[in-house]
Amino acid sequence: MRSCKDMDYETKIKWRIRILYLLLIAMLAYMVAIVELGGGDSRIMTDLASQFSRIVLFGGMIYVVSRIVHNKKLLGNRLLRKEQMLEETDERNRYLHDKSGGIVLDILLACLLFITLTASLFDMTAFYVSFTILIIALLLKAGAYLCYSRF
Repeated sequence: MRSCKDMDYETKIKWRIRILYLLLIAMLAYMVAIVELGGGDSRIMTDLASQFSRIVLFGGMIYVVSRIVHNKKLLGNRLLRKEQMLEETDERNRYLHDKSGGIVLDILLACLLFITLTASLFDMTAFYVSFTILIIALLLKAGAYLCYSRF
């Protein structure tokens, strides 16, 4: 089995596009599952929870579609692809990402976002607890990133 480091950049972009399509399908399936389970009842949701769920669901879909379009554009334009590859492999950018939590914190933030979204659709107490934890984690990542970017 080949690792990601062994792949050329064009193949990595193709895999990203496939994963983004799977993510988009999972988001649509999640929306259907929430409706079937009776979540998102506006009678029990606060305004913050309602706005948060809309922003995350629809904003997330718009973001995923924009990343698909961007990656497809990279496949068609060799100059853009080379420029993007240089930016991604830049040692300073990688250092900042690693020092501000790296992939582990990125995965944790994605999980917290999913948990907070689900909580916003079903239970307001759980929503406010998970929302607070999500905000703290985001502030910690941003603070670490800003702290290390000054060096």
